[in-house]
Amino acid sequence: MKLKDVKVAVLTISDRGSRGEREDTSGPEIKRIVEAEGAQVISYQVIPDEQYLIEERLVRLADFKDAELILTTGGTGFSPRDVTPEATLAVIERHASGFVEAIRHASLKITPHAMLSRAVSGIRGQTLIINLPGSPKAVRESLQVILPALPHGLQILKGTAGECASHSHPSHLH
Repeated sequence: MKLKDVKVAVLTISDRGSRGEREDTSGPEIKRIVEAEGAQVISYQVIPDEQYLIEERLVRLADFKDAELILTTGGTGFSPRDVTPEATLAVIERHASGFVEAIRHASLKITPHAMLSRAVSGIRGQTLIINLPGSPKAVRESLQVILPALPHGLQILKGTAGECASHSHPSHLH
């Protein structure tokens, strides 16, 4: 399984979901998909669109809960309350833009609205944080795009990947 034993945290950002006014369907969909890939979901939370709160949860999950991968869903659009990208940018130490670039590229083949995504992805310590869209369908499509690269990226981040500098992979690709 691709994500065998990877510790994953799922964070749904939704004002209405956090108040119990709308059932979160995207977070459970992420949970289902990553668990089917062998991951261990160590945290699943629904929180409101408050930047300070999102930042605090991301830091806690990365620094104190030892999440290796944090997948957020929601809060990446144009609404004034959509602050997930800003919260993520505030806590990451390095950018890892390829994940969201790949998602946007694939999503543009489905809908021009993919251009409206402000999602970001990056690294904090040894934790990869990726903002996913807010619908179950978009979550499925996004994970399908990035799952092939996630295991190797996480191995490199943890320092457990084998020798990466093989002749078949130019070093500029890593």
